[in-house]
Amino acid sequence: MIKETGSIKLNDKINIGGKSPFVLLAGPCVAESKELLHLIAKEMKSICEDLDIPYVFKASFDKANRSSINGYRGPGIDTGLAWLKEIKETYDLPIVTDIHNPNQCAQVAEVADILQIPAFLCRQTDLVKAAADTGKIVNVKKGQFLSPWEAQNIVDKVKSCGNEKVMITERGCSFGYNNLVVDPRSFPVIRNMGVPVVFDGTHSVQLPGGLGSSTGGQREFIPNLTRAAVANGIDSLFMEVHPEPEKGLSDPTTMYHLDKMKDLLIQLKKIDQLVKA
Repeated sequence: MIKETGSIKLNDKINIGGKSPFVLLAGPCVAESKELLHLIAKEMKSICEDLDIPYVFKASFDKANRSSINGYRGPGIDTGLAWLKEIKETYDLPIVTDIHNPNQCAQVAEVADILQIPAFLCRQTDLVKAAADTGKIVNVKKGQFLSPWEAQNIVDKVKSCGNEKVMITERGCSFGYNNLVVDPRSFPVIRNMGVPVVFDGTHSVQLPGGLGSSTGGQREFIPNLTRAAVANGIDSLFMEVHPEPEKGLSDPTTMYHLDKMKDLLIQLKKIDQLVKA
């Protein structure tokens, strides 16, 4: 039996889960520049307002899990959070961003509405508990090395701190070397834990380590996977977008083209309305 997903109130306008429309978490992989953040935030807000899709801006101030020592990591926590705060105040948008160690949580919580834990760090108990202790929404990306049912342990860690505001993101499981596969059964399995389910539509098409010193990807399959996930009744969709993905400083093979987002979102909203009618 598939249970109804638990819901989380983000603010007066946005509810994540239950029978609410899917919430979009989207932005560039990493904060490359303040100008880029403004460009994407302004365009994505306009698109989502036109389509009446709840929107949360995403960007990472640091990418601590790059494949190569030479990979661009970002502007750092102080500069990055200052940029994100400016985006939040300028466009009146909630913010989601990654955290990588417990010491970052309190500082990031002053700006971000959702603290996101990367897939590789999803089992780091001290990090998960420190994020939960902020009282903010905690979005944990299920590691590609975990089965769907093992996500229950992550949910339990967050809730052990008295924080019921936890979401789990599905982003594929390792399938041999340099490949990820999304099992659609994971959506109802995680939903039965009573928490909102997020689908990572861009990292799920990664080919980890596929380029040797960097991660490859198959961007052409993003529409297929996102349509399938929304048809499964997900509560939130995570996507990394960029005006020129091929020139991006992180995940250039998997970020989606900004100018293609509106057409895709039109399709996804229709599917979401049909499934949740």
